[in-house]
Amino acid sequence: MISLLAVLFFALTGITLNHPDWAFGSAETRREVIGTLPAGWIRNGQVNWLTVAETLRAQYHLQGRVGDTRVEGGEADLSFKAPGYSADAFIDTATGKYTLNIDAQGAVAVLNDLHRGRDAGSAWAWVIDLSGVFLAFVALTGLAILLYLKKTRVKALLSLVAASIVVLLLMRAAMG
Repeated sequence: MISLLAVLFFALTGITLNHPDWAFGSAETRREVIGTLPAGWIRNGQVNWLTVAETLRAQYHLQGRVGDTRVEGGEADLSFKAPGYSADAFIDTATGKYTLNIDAQGAVAVLNDLHRGRDAGSAWAWVIDLSGVFLAFVALTGLAILLYLKKTRVKALLSLVAASIVVLLLMRAAMG
């Protein structure tokens, strides 16, 4: 049953990845908020990223893990990333004033990002890897069973060769 769910998940999200223009509940909300960070966010000219991240997370209920941080010139940047979600803060280092852009995409975007493993963390990467290994095992055992059966061996091998040629031709057509 686990393999059935894995195949179903990757099959359906493969379709939604291939057809992003199909609107399967792809509601996207974007908002921009402006504010000023409280005292203590910068010390001795160094940004206290933990204070900044937790202040913004608590005030705006931000999701995901803190990704990129950067200080350049008079601006500091901080990003929060999760599947189907991003929040980017741009902070004036002189005043503590910030602009926060929050982009929350719909359920289909979340599923598509999970399919890709984007911003989903190492635990989800293991799920993808284990699913791939298990599906390869299922395919190889199916092939072994076909080769074991004498009545269908020749037809199975001919079908395998024909399908391989078709897939290679489709790959070549897609690349060029």
